[in-house]
Amino acid sequence: MEPVFGDRTLFPDLTPFAYLNHAAVSPPSLRVRAAAQALLDNYAAHGVGAVMETLDQRERLRARLAGLIRAQPDDIGFVANTSAGVTAVALGLRWNPGDRILLFDGEFPTNITPWQRAAQTFDLKTTFLSLDGFTDGSGDGLAQLEGALKVGGVRLVAVSAVQFQTGLRMPTAEMAALCHRYGARLFVDGIQAIGAVPFDARAVDFMACGSHKWMMGLEGCGFLFVHPDAIDDLAPRVASWLSHDEGCLDFLFEGPGHLDYDRPIRRQASFVEGGAPNALGFVALEAAADVLAALTVPAIYQHANAYLDALEPGLIARGFVSHRAADPNRRSCILSTTVPEGVDLKALHTALGERGVSVSTPDGRLRFSPHWPNREDEIAPLLAALDESLRMIRRVGLDF
Repeated sequence: MEPVFGDRTLFPDLTPFAYLNHAAVSPPSLRVRAAAQALLDNYAAHGVGAVMETLDQRERLRARLAGLIRAQPDDIGFVANTSAGVTAVALGLRWNPGDRILLFDGEFPTNITPWQRAAQTFDLKTTFLSLDGFTDGSGDGLAQLEGALKVGGVRLVAVSAVQFQTGLRMPTAEMAALCHRYGARLFVDGIQAIGAVPFDARAVDFMACGSHKWMMGLEGCGFLFVHPDAIDDLAPRVASWLSHDEGCLDFLFEGPGHLDYDRPIRRQASFVEGGAPNALGFVALEAAADVLAALTVPAIYQHANAYLDALEPGLIARGFVSHRAADPNRRSCILSTTVPEGVDLKALHTALGERGVSVSTPDGRLRFSPHWPNREDEIAPLLAALDESLRMIRRVGLDF
């Protein structure tokens, strides 16, 4: 069954008629479910005998993911989630006391808390920059960043490729160029971009991404990209028994004399794969990534934005304030809005859910996030459900 834009055949059990929550959690397709079930069946039949097959599967997945972000397979390391990827870099960088980390207001905590912990652990300094110069279309954001870099002492800048609140797509390539000009590294949280927004990892130093949003896999697995030029900046502080160089499994299969605790740690991103992996999550991710590769990320991006182009005027006409970037180059696959004055956001969210519209409410906004299965003929009934929900909420408000 081949994936087709606007076709939900691969999601036969999905209840909401308008599922616009891919920026939160994507429902698993039949392909993902079949891959996960096949792995469970294999383990049920063969136990440990199924493990070796998963080794080959992860190498296929490594190559698939590298292709999606224009990287090389050796640049990819598997992690448990985005947070684990951030933490591996936050704890692994060869910091010097007093190094500065530049962060941004409004970031998801995944891309804040690990850097704060690193600052406390290694005696670093954190500085928060405003997103205003990126959101207003003035271009002042890059100038602000350069000003902060010029002060000196900045070791790393951390930013999301797409802001979870507003859907703002950040100019990561331009930010990386500025960082490199002043001797800093750029870390990117990619979870709101990878799988639906074109991204060239070669421009940045580090990028972490989980699999349960735009990648359309399951929760509990993800990957970390490390640019080859940045790998020596990392000390293997999160390494474990599977992080060693070739031969670390030999003591299990090759007889006595192969148990060696002093094998070097791999100088590749995969050193973060220290222990038993989430095999179920990774077979699911491969099935999901194969669909994305077949449709292509640029085409997915165009499809989702055509949907949002059609939806946005209807929301504005009803008094919603759109936070979608005016510059198409700064858009993602997210349309985030502020609800009309006097409308209770939580009540509206609940009412929409009861009417078959699945959306999110991050930090006080109503967020719409379509993916490739969504189709534009959802929009008219979606707006009708919105109108009905607004009437109900306002009527209840008058009763009080």
